[in-house]
Amino acid sequence: MAHESFEDEEVARLLNDSFVSIKVDREERPDLDNIYMAACQMLTGTGGWPLTIIMTPGKKPFFAGTYIPRENRFGRVGLMDLLPNVMDIWKQRREEVIDSSREIIEAMKQASFLKPGKELGVNLLDQAYRDISKNYDRCNGGFGNAPKFPTPHKLSYLLRYWRRGEELQALRMVEHTLQAIRQGGIYDQIGGGVHRYATDNQWRLPHFEKMLYDQALLTITLTEAYQATNDPQYKTSADEIIRYVIRDLKSPMGVFYSAEDADSEGKEGKFYLWTLSEIDDVLSPEDSQLAAQIYNLSEEGNFTGESAGSRTGENILYFRSSLPELAIKLGFSPEKLSGDLNRINQKLFEKRVRRVRPGRDEKILTDWNGLMISAMAKAGGAFNKGEYTEIAMRAADFILTDMRSDDGFLYHSYKEGPSSIPGFLEDYAFFIWALLEIYQSSFRLFYLKAALELNELVLKYFRDSENGGFFQSASNSENLPVRRKELYDGALPSGNSVTFLNLLKLSKITGRTDLEERAAQMEKTFSEPIRKNPSAYCMFLSGLDFTRGESREAVISGDYDSEGFTLMSQVLRQKYLPNMVLIHRPCLDLNPFETSPKLPEIVSIADYTRYLIPLKGKATAYICQNNQCDLPTTDPDKMLDFLGLPE
Repeated sequence: MAHESFEDEEVARLLNDSFVSIKVDREERPDLDNIYMAACQMLTGTGGWPLTIIMTPGKKPFFAGTYIPRENRFGRVGLMDLLPNVMDIWKQRREEVIDSSREIIEAMKQASFLKPGKELGVNLLDQAYRDISKNYDRCNGGFGNAPKFPTPHKLSYLLRYWRRGEELQALRMVEHTLQAIRQGGIYDQIGGGVHRYATDNQWRLPHFEKMLYDQALLTITLTEAYQATNDPQYKTSADEIIRYVIRDLKSPMGVFYSAEDADSEGKEGKFYLWTLSEIDDVLSPEDSQLAAQIYNLSEEGNFTGESAGSRTGENILYFRSSLPELAIKLGFSPEKLSGDLNRINQKLFEKRVRRVRPGRDEKILTDWNGLMISAMAKAGGAFNKGEYTEIAMRAADFILTDMRSDDGFLYHSYKEGPSSIPGFLEDYAFFIWALLEIYQSSFRLFYLKAALELNELVLKYFRDSENGGFFQSASNSENLPVRRKELYDGALPSGNSVTFLNLLKLSKITGRTDLEERAAQMEKTFSEPIRKNPSAYCMFLSGLDFTRGESREAVISGDYDSEGFTLMSQVLRQKYLPNMVLIHRPCLDLNPFETSPKLPEIVSIADYTRYLIPLKGKATAYICQNNQCDLPTTDPDKMLDFLGLPE
């Protein structure tokens, strides 16, 4: 619409004569997108982007649509006819239009009102699993038909379901899907990272845009899959995505840019596609032939663009099978094939670097950065890579200092300085999640304290004190026609789902029952929509699993240099323990200017750690559950035994 209509002089004249035209970036204003998309769905029965809204000066919508052509086309009214008709109606039937817009807003308010229900039962975890299984693509992995999105938080839920009852099919769905994504064209085989979605069932033909949140969520799930299976392929994939993000999306300030476009030089995917002659120019004849076999390259091309509809000699790189299977087929050892592939990829990467890169969206969004920081910190702990945790800390420090107001509130975005847009629930929820991951990966108390600070703002300014749950916008932010609560876990998990988990984790870390009570109220608030369609709320159900499972607090008592401290902390971080929180209880806070040492600061946050002291100068583990701790142990094997895990 931008090129077809908004840049057209006739359309522009009609707009400028009678309307105040406002173009909104839905990533900068997800609150407006949420409100007016709901209006569009209410008025038309459908939604999508681009979203077109016509509203009164009081921000109340009375017309909605998605794509509108310049001229009438195939029964769809065009802007050249629509705009004058709307103005005639506005002039002649204004009161009727205003009354209609009020009714729309009232209907939206009623739709967003949720009457608290009963607690959810664990049977919903089973129901969600059955629903997901029915939608599972047993041939190609993933869920549903094309277009196919990775939806990593759905896979994370399946991992939790497997961990809960050792349902092997849940684990198989996760592994099959992760492997299919890694082998497909949706994954950048040369430079790492994942594209936004596949346009086909087999993950081969991507829409080439790369979003920061996809890198983050997939890294989290890959890390969990590695923790659960100890299979190095998941660690390798997570490392590759992280390297891509550090190389191409990390800003000089240490935080992360939002996305890379699908297009370069005016053509979608041009940066990523190869003709066979280009491959021949880069590689030796032997390597070129091997690359064609590995990546299914051909003279006519294996890629059919969305717009072209036919093959043009261009190839997207993907595998038809796993590398071990491919090695057998080619008569190679897996080690030799891996070495040959690394050499081929390096040469292709060096060639591709010299191409014109896709455009980069250099907005810095607090919520998406929160997800990426979570992924970095989680991978840093699980893979014992302190450099990842350091990168996560640097990014978090920037948000805490440069994307925060003087009175402690978060801003939503930053580009050459913080915007005036206040943070939304997702900004706080995702960033608190990040701070908790950093704390558990580094034991830096500063980040736990920051998480608690921001959580208090969430409770004070976002919570619906009457009905429970959390609004997307704060009570002290811009006055909008409707304050909505978003729960659906779509391309990203919802702010309410992540807040639910944050409250549960913070209550376990601190021992504060009031936080647990807030989470319990959320469960009742959202119980009715979750009961109707549990698989649409997988992130929230991960929180339900936390409440109905064997959630534990693992306290490691002892200073960093105490015997066994590093080993114990590493063992816990490398295991798949989704319902455990990890806490460090140092011996004492020593101040050279005071005659007597003080209790460590963690005791003022989590009083139950007061008496959890180390034994005989060795790092000591206390595994606690339901306000009761097992006997302390300095033996990592016994610690795992208390957690119900094999050594």
